[in-house]
Amino acid sequence: QVQLVESGGGSVQVGDSLRLSCVGSGNSFVNYCLVWFREDPGLEREGVANIDADGRTSYAETVEGRFTISQDNVKKTLYLEMNDLEPEDTAKYYCALEGGTYSGDYYCHQPEYSYWSQGTQVTVSS
Repeated sequence: QVQLVESGGGSVQVGDSLRLSCVGSGNSFVNYCLVWFREDPGLEREGVANIDADGRTSYAETVEGRFTISQDNVKKTLYLEMNDLEPEDTAKYYCALEGGTYSGDYYCHQPEYSYWSQGTQVTVSS
């Protein structure tokens, strides 16, 4: 069993920065993918950024250059550094994890993720 506990959301102004954290506990995986998703009412869920066990990262075009995903394996913590925030970044943000024994970035191409955080709201006002 895996638990993901997220923190760091809030209400900010355009151009501000926020850092989200997601602390994991429970089972570990040989290989995995950690993903930040966001959802806003009326819009489709968007995968914002992901990172695999080898540290490879990928970003949605909407956030590339402004957001940075990172992980601290000792602290079992995933981060999302969000800079130059825009009103379009307003959403509820979730971290998610899928893992197992397949190698490479296999888990970053899966349609579903087994473990999810509770979500945190990010609101950007102009």
